[in-house]
Amino acid sequence: MGKSDKAVSQIPVGKNEPIDTSNWPLLLKNYSKLHVRTGHYTPLPFGCSPLARPMEEYMRYGIINLDKPVNPSSHEVVSWIKKIMSCEKTGHSGTLDPKVSGVLLVCLNRATRLVKAQQSAGKQYVCICRFHGKGTEENPLTKAKVTKALDDLTGALFQRPPVISAVKRQLRVRTVYENKLMHWDEKRNMVTFTCSCEAGTYIRTLCVHLGLLLGTGAHMQELRRIRSGTLDENFFLATMHDVLDSMYCFNTLKDEKYLRRIVAPLEFILMDLPRVVVKDSAVNAVCYGAKLMIPGVLRFEDNIEVGKEIVMMTTKGEAIALGIAQMTTSVIASVDHGVVAIIKRVIMERDTYNARWGHGPRAVEKKKLIAEGKLDKKGKMNEKTPRAWVMASGRYSYLPALIGADDKEEEEPVGTPSTAADAADLKKRDFSEVSKGEAGEGEPMKKKKKKSKAVAEE
Repeated sequence: MGKSDKAVSQIPVGKNEPIDTSNWPLLLKNYSKLHVRTGHYTPLPFGCSPLARPMEEYMRYGIINLDKPVNPSSHEVVSWIKKIMSCEKTGHSGTLDPKVSGVLLVCLNRATRLVKAQQSAGKQYVCICRFHGKGTEENPLTKAKVTKALDDLTGALFQRPPVISAVKRQLRVRTVYENKLMHWDEKRNMVTFTCSCEAGTYIRTLCVHLGLLLGTGAHMQELRRIRSGTLDENFFLATMHDVLDSMYCFNTLKDEKYLRRIVAPLEFILMDLPRVVVKDSAVNAVCYGAKLMIPGVLRFEDNIEVGKEIVMMTTKGEAIALGIAQMTTSVIASVDHGVVAIIKRVIMERDTYNARWGHGPRAVEKKKLIAEGKLDKKGKMNEKTPRAWVMASGRYSYLPALIGADDKEEEEPVGTPSTAADAADLKKRDFSEVSKGEAGEGEPMKKKKKKSKAVAEE
C-alpha cells in the first residue's frame, strides 16, 4: 500500500495554460485578451469562419487590393473587374488619376457597404517631383532646403484642385501628416519623397507649392499610392492580369486557390476598429437594424468611447455591422441593461442566422389570435379582440399570472364592456376600426359638433 501511494503521488499534474490566440485569423486575433462579459450562450449552427466560406459567399463578402495600372481611370478598372468577375456591384476606396498607379481597394457585392468609410481613410504616396531650375548662384537649390520646405508643407494646408480634376475647383483645407525625403538628384533637379495625408489631398498641387516655396517652380513627374487606409503594397497586392487569370482557373479548371489568393474577406479592413462579440441569438436582430443591447454582448475590447465607431462580430469571426458606441468599456463591464451601440451600417445578409425573436409566451399567443381572426394580419386590434389582450391581463399578461386570478373575461370581445369603468377606459383608447364603426355612415364628428353648437346658440 505504501509503495502504490508513493507511485500515485509522483504522477505529474499538467497545468492548464491559456490558449494562444495571437495567431488566430482576422477579427479573432487576440480573442483571449478581450474583456469577458458572459460566457453563457447557445452556439447556433449557422455562419462560418470568413476564410472557410463557400466560394459564392466568399465572393459576396470579398475585397481586392488592386495594383492599378497607369492610363485607365479608376472607374474603368472597377467596371472591368465587375464584368470579369460577374459581380452585381463593385466600388472603390478613392479615385486615382489615370496617370497614377498603386493601391486601389475594390469592394465586391456586399462589401461595397464599406466603401464610404474607406474613402475617408488616410492615404500614403510616393512622389517624384521635378524642379524647373537650380536656383541662383546666391541662393542655390540644396537637399537641406528641399527637406526644410517639405517639413514646412505639413499640417493643415489650403489647396485648390488642379484644372483637370474630378471635383469642383474651390479652395479647401487638407491635412498632410508627414513628408519624408527619400532621394535627391541634384543633376536632374528631381526629388523623391513619401507623403502621408488626409483623403482628398492633391499631391500635384503640393508639388506646385513646393516649387513656389523654393522659388524655382516645380511639377509632379510621377505618383504612386502605397497605402490606402489599412491596406498597403505588401498585403496581397493583385494586378489586373491576376484577376483575369484567377477567374480563368476557377471557370475552366474549377481551382479556387488562385481566386482565394486574389480576393480577401472584408474583415481585413475592419481589424483596426474596436470589437464587440455578439451572441448568436442576437445576430439576426442586429442584421434587421436593432440596437445592440447589454444582454447580447459576450466580449468587448478596450478603448471603446461614446460616439466611437466599432465593429460587431460573431463568435466565428464574421463582421455583422458597423456601429456607433453608446457606452464606454468601463460602463459595459458594470451595467446590466442599456444600449451598447446603435447601427451605422449593416454588413451581414439578413437571415444568415435564424430569427430568435417571436418565441415568447405573448408572441406565441399573438400568432394564435392572428390565425383565429381576433387580430388583423398586422397584429392590430379589431372588434373580435379579447378584452384580456387589450388590458394585458390573464394569460395575455406580460407578467406571470397571480394565484386565483379570474379568467372569465378573457374571451369577451372588445365591443362588450363589462363595467362602466372599463367602458370609459376603452373610449380613451384609439382603435382605428372601432372608431370607423362608431362613425358609420353620415357626417364626420367635427361637423356634428359644429351643428350642436349652432343649435345651442339658437
